[in-house]
Amino acid sequence: MNKWIFELWANYSDAILGFGRKLLVAAIIIVLRWLLIRLGERLIHKATTGKIQFDETLASALKLVINYGSAIICIIMILDLFGVNTASLIALLGAAGVAVGLALKNTLSNIAAGIILLVQRSFKKGDIIECGAVSGIVREMDLFTTRLENSDGIFISVPNSALWGPPLKNFSRNNKRRIDFTVTVTAPQSADDVFAVLKDAAAGESRFLPQHHPQIVVQSIGENSVTVMLRAWVYSRDYAAVYADQVKNIREKFEAAGLAIPFPQSTIQVVKD
Repeated sequence: MNKWIFELWANYSDAILGFGRKLLVAAIIIVLRWLLIRLGERLIHKATTGKIQFDETLASALKLVINYGSAIICIIMILDLFGVNTASLIALLGAAGVAVGLALKNTLSNIAAGIILLVQRSFKKGDIIECGAVSGIVREMDLFTTRLENSDGIFISVPNSALWGPPLKNFSRNNKRRIDFTVTVTAPQSADDVFAVLKDAAAGESRFLPQHHPQIVVQSIGENSVTVMLRAWVYSRDYAAVYADQVKNIREKFEAAGLAIPFPQSTIQVVKD
């Protein structure tokens, strides 16, 4: 047995040592990949929880890219180390990638749009957005779709490519926004009385931001009416509640002051022959 081992070593020692070195290098490559993944995960976690506030969806996507990308590179390096022709393998993977890309063109466009939206931070979970005919609160987002919930509580799934092309409004990006109240009164009524009622309504609303003084302006003058606008600023989170409360409050104050708000009217004349 020992003689057979010595003969094997004498005849194939160079091949055995070469194979051992290759195994050692392959093991080092695998360890380096593991260290790279751990380092990447640590940096991504620090970016997510630190001052940068990295988006969680983008962080998960980067983890997948690092994991699978390093695995592919690691496999190619090890195969090349053991003498496998990796050039043909890379060409085959490239051709397969092109074929898959053509077959999944729309899906890949959604992925590209999702990455751009995440990198640019156009919106985040919990924001209220509007894009074209779609609007709602962002509940979830991944590389393929964004899931919204509208004001009726209806679930809406939107492809990311549909959110990337058209102009997108984010009502939650800024912490404050302007709120407008428009009132139209008939011409015989005094504009000063309208201004006084709106001024009183603005003075009684504590949620109007004091650093932006409310403005009352004449928006337009019609043949038999005057349109007056009250402009103020509120925190974005208070917008809906302030609007609903002040519409009711302004209506009540107008009625108490004896000011009439005109409604559309139609006059029908019946002519008898």
